[in-house]
Amino acid sequence: MLAARLLTQWAPASGSKLWRSLAARRGLLERVAAASRAVRAPSRPLVWMHAPSVGEGLQARPVAQRLRAVHPELQLAYTYFSPSAATFAASIGADITDFLPFDGQREADAMLDALQPAVLVFVKLDVWPVLVERATARGIPVALLSATLAPRSGRSGALSRLVLRDAYRALEGVGAIDRDHADRLEILGVRPHVLHVTGDTRFDQVWARAEQVDRQSPRLQSLSSTRPTLVAGSTWPADEAVLLEAFGRLIGSEAFAAEGAMKPRLLIAPHEPTAAHLTPILSWTREAGLSCATLAQADVERTAAASDVIVVDRVGVLGDLYALADVAFVGGGFHAAGLHSVIEPAAFGAPVLFGPGHDMSREAGLLLKAGGARVVRDARETATALQDWLLAPSARTVAGAAARTLVHRELGATERSVQLVQRLLREQI
Repeated sequence: MLAARLLTQWAPASGSKLWRSLAARRGLLERVAAASRAVRAPSRPLVWMHAPSVGEGLQARPVAQRLRAVHPELQLAYTYFSPSAATFAASIGADITDFLPFDGQREADAMLDALQPAVLVFVKLDVWPVLVERATARGIPVALLSATLAPRSGRSGALSRLVLRDAYRALEGVGAIDRDHADRLEILGVRPHVLHVTGDTRFDQVWARAEQVDRQSPRLQSLSSTRPTLVAGSTWPADEAVLLEAFGRLIGSEAFAAEGAMKPRLLIAPHEPTAAHLTPILSWTREAGLSCATLAQADVERTAAASDVIVVDRVGVLGDLYALADVAFVGGGFHAAGLHSVIEPAAFGAPVLFGPGHDMSREAGLLLKAGGARVVRDARETATALQDWLLAPSARTVAGAAARTLVHRELGATERSVQLVQRLLREQI
């Protein structure tokens, strides 16, 4: 903690995620205290939710929104750890929003003094031992929602269990995403009588977004096509090396050269749409002799939407673009960071392809079991899978329906999670 405090004070202005994370915490306790003085009403109970990054934030948001809807008297504080979540955090609509300080006693006490929460809620897995200890000492119940513990998680190691066991044992309410994860969380220290299977709120989130997408919006209308459409989302260079080779094979294959066959097109949304990431994709399309446009060009030049490849050069739109997918490819399966959300395209009824690195993704396993997804290990398998689905509408429809049915089957976690928080609130108020 001493090192963290010193680094926070001296962190330089930099594009590095590490330095941004440190610099953002400079003056954090003072900011939160000032925000609390401005908006905190002691007569109103406050729920403090913490979600480390965007992925966990997507699980937190439906719970936060539902709580505000059924309990307008509540106040809400929302904290996050990663600087990548700063923009997303604004969508929560909390009364107080900021970074979470590092886990020191001074920091924990200062946050608790400022926020005076009735309940503290963590999302997914991360719990901060000192913060849990200080909250519990004040009689503030701590919960964990959409809780997960993958079979090979580092949290299962002896050292992690030794460091974190007291924190997990102190939790007053835990909503696990399924029974298997609940059993592993119990081994980690969670007490059985506070442990419930509530499900994963991401399914509610992606379903609601899919249902609310305006397919008549100017963008989706301009990008619509009768050509078979592959939407590749959250890709990394390692994914693109496989995907682009496969797409090149596919578009040049005899199957699509036949008279009357419509050549497929590709909408690709890199996980980080920086110039350094986009340039190799644009270069590949030129070398492959394919027509290409960026999403910015397609928005302005309506004819650009007819390109063989459309490169999405902004964030925040992928969830809508999956509405155009006949087939989806989700990135991360060929990258060390792990697989991104496969249920976003599934909610639109698109069958999903992804790479072999999916073992830490529960929803990927569920989709595979349901028949709504396929694993591909190289460009040849990817091209074959794409051809199977793009040339056979009936097979594609069956797989897409299985994917959408799976998402629908998992709905309801938000309501169950809200009920868990409500129970803890009733015990405090």
